[in-house]
Amino acid sequence: MTQIRFLKTTALAAGILATSAFAASAEVTVLGWPGGPEETALRAAAEAYNAMDGVSDDDKVSLIFFNREGFFDKLQADMAAGTDAFDANLIATYSIGRYAPFMETVDLGDGAADVFGDAVLSTMQFDGDQYGVPTDLSLHFMYYRSDLVDALLADDEAKARYAEIAEEYLGEALEPKAPDEWTWPDYAATALYFSQSVNPDSPTRYGTVLQMKNLLFNMMVFHSLPRSFGANWMDADGNITVDSEAYREALELYKLLYDAGASPGDSLSYEYAEANAAFASGQVAAMMQWNAAAGDLLDAEKSPAVAEVTQTMAPPAGPEGRFTHVHGLGLGINANGNNKEGAAKFLQWLATPEAMTIYATNGGAPGLSGAALDAVADARPDLVPLGDYAANYGFVMNGGTSASALPVYELQAKEFTGYWADSQSLDDALANAETGMAELLK
Repeated sequence: MTQIRFLKTTALAAGILATSAFAASAEVTVLGWPGGPEETALRAAAEAYNAMDGVSDDDKVSLIFFNREGFFDKLQADMAAGTDAFDANLIATYSIGRYAPFMETVDLGDGAADVFGDAVLSTMQFDGDQYGVPTDLSLHFMYYRSDLVDALLADDEAKARYAEIAEEYLGEALEPKAPDEWTWPDYAATALYFSQSVNPDSPTRYGTVLQMKNLLFNMMVFHSLPRSFGANWMDADGNITVDSEAYREALELYKLLYDAGASPGDSLSYEYAEANAAFASGQVAAMMQWNAAAGDLLDAEKSPAVAEVTQTMAPPAGPEGRFTHVHGLGLGINANGNNKEGAAKFLQWLATPEAMTIYATNGGAPGLSGAALDAVADARPDLVPLGDYAANYGFVMNGGTSASALPVYELQAKEFTGYWADSQSLDDALANAETGMAELLK
């Protein structure tokens, strides 16, 4: 049985005072991402690995976790201090630059490219070197209720009411469209139409659910919207460009929907779990959410109210096209670990089709290719579009892989949430973000 330890201290080093207790064992200690499908999938993979006949007792995997809040800052501090409390640890596309000086490069074997494809492997690369195995590919799906949209498209009276609402709130009498044709104004009009605060006859209470908590990951969900309007963090010369019309339009659209009651009134405290729960309740018509949610929302046992009528699409299009934020989560090797050789063996096994089959069928979201994808396509149809969306719509903001990427997300979350919560003006939010980003990204 895989050993699992949860660390809930304010700093990882403070939580592992007796590092010698770990060093005394030759087991492979892996620091994972706590909570959610990533933990469930990693736990299942580690248990399968430990049960294999060829894995010695010295190389069996022990998992440790600590809180998501402040995770990356804690990890950087401890790795910089030379911790040997774990042999392998979580890394992410947006944080590799912070940890590369304290990590080993990895050789995943010749077959890894067949399992993941070059584009997905590149999410775990820095300066041309491979630093980890990509366990999860994260991007955004638009989840929508096909039964509601189909009924709207078939009802002339409903379409007329939809046009009236769109003209009142958005200044244009839009007509309902099929979701694969939606622009962001179409998405907003649909969200308004299916909100009882706007349309008392709506079959759902809310048209959408926005993740507006002051949290860096919520900024990643939001960014697909301004990017489709042409937004970026910096231009080619390194000038900060966040105080732009593209960001203004996107921020105002979120606020319009929130103020109109198209998203729950407590959305300012919402993140992944709360958004999933709201949609799964059957009281939301559409939402933007991480692809990882599909494993729950499309499962009739986990989400009986919506699973059979929920469909997914790439995010709506803006004037510059259709875009989705994309990044990878994975595991790399701590340069100061006590069992780096054992960690390398575990990571190489994770890069095999059999390991990824276990990982995917237990809730993980690897970006797979070829035969590895075919093996899980029936059980996890939501994984099929991952590579397609990443290749065709994926983006990383200019500066999004720098050592300051996470502080930039945190800064924007603070300032933009302040605007949505009416604690500061839009002008102040953008000016504060631009000033802070200029300092962080200089």
